[in-house]
Amino acid sequence: MSSDDLLIRPDDSTQHKVSGGAEAARALPSNIEAEAAFLGAVLIDNKVIEELQIPIRPDHFFEPVHQRIFDRAQTLIERNSLATPVTLKPYFEADEALGQLGGTTYLARLTADGQGLLNPRELASQIYDLALLRELVSVGRNLVEGALDTSEALAPMDQIAEAEADLFKVAEGATTGSQETDFRTASLAALKMAEAAMNSDGGLSGKTSGLASIDEKTAGLHESDLIILAGRPGMGKTSLATNIAFNCAEAHLQHQSEGGPFNYGGPVAFFSLEMSADQLATRILAEQAEITSENLRSGKITREEFQKLSFASQKLAELPLFIDDTPALTIAALRTRARRLKRRHDIGLIVVDYLQLLQGSGRSQDNRVNEISEISRGLKTLAKELNVPVIALSQLSRAVEQREDKRPMLSDLRESGSIEQDADMVWFIYRADYYHEASRPDFPGAESSADVQEKYRIWEERYLELRNKATLIVAKQRHGSTGNVPLHFQAEITKFTSPSKRDYSEWGEG
Repeated sequence: MSSDDLLIRPDDSTQHKVSGGAEAARALPSNIEAEAAFLGAVLIDNKVIEELQIPIRPDHFFEPVHQRIFDRAQTLIERNSLATPVTLKPYFEADEALGQLGGTTYLARLTADGQGLLNPRELASQIYDLALLRELVSVGRNLVEGALDTSEALAPMDQIAEAEADLFKVAEGATTGSQETDFRTASLAALKMAEAAMNSDGGLSGKTSGLASIDEKTAGLHESDLIILAGRPGMGKTSLATNIAFNCAEAHLQHQSEGGPFNYGGPVAFFSLEMSADQLATRILAEQAEITSENLRSGKITREEFQKLSFASQKLAELPLFIDDTPALTIAALRTRARRLKRRHDIGLIVVDYLQLLQGSGRSQDNRVNEISEISRGLKTLAKELNVPVIALSQLSRAVEQREDKRPMLSDLRESGSIEQDADMVWFIYRADYYHEASRPDFPGAESSADVQEKYRIWEERYLELRNKATLIVAKQRHGSTGNVPLHFQAEITKFTSPSKRDYSEWGEG
């Protein structure tokens, strides 16, 4: 087909130019002939679309008429109807733009020589690549325009972060600018989620935490959700986070080896702002080998324990768990690093330990409340942008310690109410044995009075009831009910597990 048969209207030609500064305007990357040949192949053999490995969309075509032809052909094929020049004709008889190209006879001309059938995949690949190049031109133009703007309202680091976000979208094959989702697409996604929950043993519709009692309450860690895991120091926030990270990564590894319709795990990115990577790795290794971190660091382990350690190390070597221990990260830098990990390893879960150690932009650092608000909004935006659950650990205010009832509440979230507002779920870790331990009376001697001995006996009896019990308080959940989740906590190896008992009323009461 000759280029004379594919006339571009003057108006569209103007729209498809980009400014080159002092140079003459240059046309955006495109190949109209390749688009026409590919459309011809589709209209001759509708199976061409089904066999494509590249996700071609209407907006990947440069010529607007081609966009509409491909869109309508796709719709017909999805309805199990034939898409041919004849079946498309009624939809384009009133199309003025197509009229300028010869009217509905243009549809027949697309299929005239059938050259596109020789290699439709290569044509589709070229159409897709050229669309990405046009996106890059758009990103570059926006970056140049932003950099030339010297107003005080714009900061260079913000522009860099925005440009990186736009480049991430291009790398993912998305178009710059948001795309609306029709209800049909959204409802199909909801049905797929319901099917996953129905087919899973634990009613999971998201990523697994690896802890049955938590999965039972939350139905898993949902895509685009921000989960705040909060607690006072010593409650085991980092331990629970590392347990969940390991379990999610292990579930992904298991799915890769065994297969199955749904993958309830995923590669995990763990941003550790408090602990170094080797400290975190030591903790995870100790958890899986069931050896105390103290004995592991000091070398006080038996030969049998060393064998368990060696086995756990081999198991962890294949684990898709990526640790970033860069200190004092800004929220913008964290989002940049997360995008790179998503692009390279298709991350399915992000863990941040912990929120208050992140930094905001320079503009908000004079007000800590505003800075925390910026950070929590940035984490929620990251979860939506990458479409993965984000677990962010958070400190609680000292108000907990000043109350007789030590159970945390939403008002205890430190420094900002926006954390509660931005979060889809808020979890609190509470261990009654931690506070009961603090009230331990002196051990009675042989000469101690009966009252002293009885006091210690009562304390010890209660301690044995509470020992190794923890409660995950689900204080907020957009997708379901709130309530308490019972957990076992082995303090020696900092490991959480789900108890077989499901008594929510008495578990962990202090």
